[in-house]
Amino acid sequence: MNWEKLTRDALPVVEQAAKFIRDEAGKVRPEQIEEKFLNGLVSYVDRGAEQLLVEGLSRLLPEATFLTEEEVIKQEESALQWIVDPLDGTTNFLHQLPHYAISVGLKAEGELVAGLVCHVPANEYYYASKGGGAWCNGRPIRVSQKPALREALIATGFPYHDFEREAAWYKAFHQLMLETRGLRRFGAAALDLAWVACGRYDAFFEYGLSPWDVAGGAVLVREAGGVVHDFSGGDSFMEKSELLAGSAAIMEPLEAIIQSAF
Repeated sequence: MNWEKLTRDALPVVEQAAKFIRDEAGKVRPEQIEEKFLNGLVSYVDRGAEQLLVEGLSRLLPEATFLTEEEVIKQEESALQWIVDPLDGTTNFLHQLPHYAISVGLKAEGELVAGLVCHVPANEYYYASKGGGAWCNGRPIRVSQKPALREALIATGFPYHDFEREAAWYKAFHQLMLETRGLRRFGAAALDLAWVACGRYDAFFEYGLSPWDVAGGAVLVREAGGVVHDFSGGDSFMEKSELLAGSAAIMEPLEAIIQSAF
C-alpha cells in the first residue's frame, strides 16, 4: 500500500475535524463538560470531532479498525488499525488556551506507518508516512541538530492522574533542569512530539500516556530523523505508556538520566 498517498488523502479528514473544533472553541458550557477520571475532561466537541474522523478515515480504508479515545466506534484490533485522539489537550481547549491538537496514527501489522497531528488553533498540519519523510503544511521538517544536552530545550508532561512514578519523574525533572537549557510543559503530548519533529523542542518525555496520545507523533519524529523509545531504550512505548523522543545526538545522555531516575 502507498502509505504516503494514504496519509495525504487523510489530511482533508483531519482538516474537517479541525474546523469543527475551531468553530466550537469558547462555546462549551460548564454543564456540557464531563470528568471521565481525575483531571480527564471530555465534552461534545471531543466526541463530535472523533465521529468526523472515524467516518472520514473509514471511507479511506474500509477494512481498518479503530482504537480511539472517546470510543464512538467499536474498539477492535486488526492488521490495519487507526489510532485516534480527536482532541489532545482538552483541558487547554476548555480553558481557551490555544495549545491543543488532533492526533491520528495508522498501524499496519503492528507497525506504525502513518501519522498526522494538527495544531488546531495555529492551523498547522504535521504529517508523515513510513519512508515518506515528515512535513508541515507542505514543507519538510527535521529534528534539531543540537550537539549537546546542555543546549537542549526539553518538553515533558506533569503527572496528572497516575502518580505511582511521581518521585522518579521529579528526580528526572530536577536533573534535566540542571543539565539542559530548560523544560516546558504545555499539556498536549501529540503536539509536543510534532514540535520535536520540527526542531522546536530537542526532546520530549512523559509517562502515563495512552496509545492515541503518541501514535501519530511517533511517526512524525522517526520520519523527521529522530528516535522514539520507551524509558528502557526499547520500542514498547505504547504498551508501557511511557515515551522518550528526540534527536539522536542527545539521546544517549538523555536516556541515561531517565533510566537512572526510573
